[in-house]
Amino acid sequence: MVKSKKQLAVFLSKLKSFTNPNIKLEQYATPSEIAAEWIWEMALKNEVEGKTFADFACGPGILGIGLLVMGAKKVHFLDCDSKILEVCKENYYSLAEEYEIGEAEFYHCDVSEFNNKEKIDAVVQNPPFGTKEKHVDKKFLEMAFKITNVVYSMHKTTTKSFVEAISKDFGFEITHHYYYKFPLAKTMSHHKKRFEYVDVDLFRMEKK
Repeated sequence: MVKSKKQLAVFLSKLKSFTNPNIKLEQYATPSEIAAEWIWEMALKNEVEGKTFADFACGPGILGIGLLVMGAKKVHFLDCDSKILEVCKENYYSLAEEYEIGEAEFYHCDVSEFNNKEKIDAVVQNPPFGTKEKHVDKKFLEMAFKITNVVYSMHKTTTKSFVEAISKDFGFEITHHYYYKFPLAKTMSHHKKRFEYVDVDLFRMEKK
């Protein structure tokens, strides 16, 4: 369906996104360029085609849909916000009408309530950074470590030591580490600039 990372980024940029982001839930869309680079790197490691994923805090589904576009077998989309989950469904079904892609299952619940017996090959997640609700990212990591052996998770660079510690506690090691300047568009009333840039790290963690 797509033949280059740039083409994937353009494809993902056309998906519907947040219209009225929830401040408390820290709803920020993953930029299409970052999502494309993330998924492309996974594909180069042969970690996408034919695999089953969970996309936690999926929002409009940019990560999970990107994986499906690149040949994933199935994605479990989870978000606690029913409105944005409907957007995610709309993105998926409009794509499924036009292309032959993998399956999707949708969960409107807190990540701690995720209950699925199917094998999950990897979790991808860009959870809330924890600026509004302290340590909210912890429960995302805990569930991810519980259900799979490979986790891709994005966090603020300032919390790197926390991610290193919790991954070690659960018997995971950080195998790859990517750094990004994450642009936060002026979607919230308290923003003064058109874009604020936050230093973030994407971690690939694998069970030892």
